Amino acid sequence: MGIEHTTIEVERYLQELGGDSPSEPVVRALLERSAARLHVLCSSMLVRQYPRLMRPPMNLQSEEILGAIVERLLKAMRSVHPETPRQFFALANRHIRWELNDLARRLDQQNHEPQLCEDVIPSAETSGSVLGPDAIRILEAIENLPEEEREVFELIRIQGITQREASELLDVSQKTVQRRLNRGLLILSEQLSDLCPPDDEQKPQ
Repeated sequence: MGIEHTTIEVERYLQELGGDSPSEPVVRALLERSAARLHVLCSSMLVRQYPRLMRPPMNLQSEEILGAIVERLLKAMRSVHPETPRQFFALANRHIRWELNDLARRLDQQNHEPQLCEDVIPSAETSGSVLGPDAIRILEAIENLPEEEREVFELIRIQGITQREASELLDVSQKTVQRRLNRGLLILSEQLSDLCPPDDEQKPQ
């Protein structure tokens, strides 16, 4: 079913985590119920932000990422218990990014082929794909956004979900989502402006 039904189910399992039920069985049930949504998030980030990991020599598939994320979340939720679906998916989102960043670093170390993609802002399509100095700086700028702006930025510009889906997931209006996204883009544009030369400097006269 849709994202709204998944959110309701996730919320129910999170409520059980606060009760007397043994936590690990509940966490496993939670991850099983949300697996389809987590798979979408893994696939979206892999295809949009880390496409070179899908090519030789890694030939990475989204199913492999999903398995790694489930293991990460099982470990993380032994000590961290999200209270809302929003917190749960934010936690998952962060671990997906960390996992892909780790894999990208390993590939960089093997290949030693630093690259720099264009148009970092506003789309931030290079986030984690290439881990040269500029890419690391971009990741740090995204990570240091205020929590609300970072959350919306990651969901829409990195995960690729729609503003409507983000508003349902975060339980806020679409206008609020749009406002947070625009604010985050403005912050990133100001901090990373030197990575995006003006159009008139890029085009030959």
